[in-house]
Amino acid sequence: MPGLLIAGCGYLGQAIADLFSADGWEVEGWTMSADSAVKLSSKRYAVRAVDLSKADQALAQKGDFDAVIHSASTRGGGVDLYRRVYLSGARNLLERFGRSRIVFTSSTSVYGQTNGEWVTEEGPAKPKHEAGKILREAEELVLAKRGTVVRLGGIYGPNRAALLRKFLAGEAILDSLSDRFVNQIHRDDAATAIQFLLKQPESVGQTYNLVDNQPILLSECYRWLASTLNRPLPPTGASTSKRKRGESNKRVSNAKLRGIGWTPRYPTFATGMEKSVLPSFARQGA
Repeated sequence: MPGLLIAGCGYLGQAIADLFSADGWEVEGWTMSADSAVKLSSKRYAVRAVDLSKADQALAQKGDFDAVIHSASTRGGGVDLYRRVYLSGARNLLERFGRSRIVFTSSTSVYGQTNGEWVTEEGPAKPKHEAGKILREAEELVLAKRGTVVRLGGIYGPNRAALLRKFLAGEAILDSLSDRFVNQIHRDDAATAIQFLLKQPESVGQTYNLVDNQPILLSECYRWLASTLNRPLPPTGASTSKRKRGESNKRVSNAKLRGIGWTPRYPTFATGMEKSVLPSFARQGA
């Protein structure tokens, strides 16, 4: 029975752990806090409180695994937290599990393009913001050890959809002067893609964009939500919000991943919202 460590058993990490556990893998999950580990105590796999950014904790852990997935998140934290979780965390995992297959979950925010152009894994990834530079440094560490890097778009899924919550809260604005493409991925598609890649020998030492098939303008997201939910369009005006990971505007291609046989269950924003997210919000009474 192959063994898998999920270092960061949060929203995405739990979905990955559940998927591999159901597939017969011996799974272990790590969370940063003991409280989070207790909340997951009913899972069919072990979940431990381990701060992977702290070398003494990571290196002290027992056991060996066929594969290790770094899927920890800063939950919107600042540059110092990025450095600890992503860079130090990757370094600690590589030191402790150097013989394991490593998968590092990065972000499409490493692409700094601003003109709506299509970007691929072979193109430049030169972020202007410090958080993106830290991610790139962590990516290089993992790739140098023949690991696999997946660059995730904005994750949404059951009970989690930032654009929908913003729309429902009346915080959305249609800003024609700074409209931009958003690149997204349903949580369950992200999990199945990572499972798929771990079964592909050719993915070793490779980088893959993990997004759905159709980048969509932010304004089109809000227009679709207004039409589907039979609500007014958001007001038109100048957006004052500042994105934590810098300004960018690009269309991220998933052709490389689809080219080796992966197919998303939710290929577009509309499909994911209709079949997964809106029903989950309805059950919440939202």
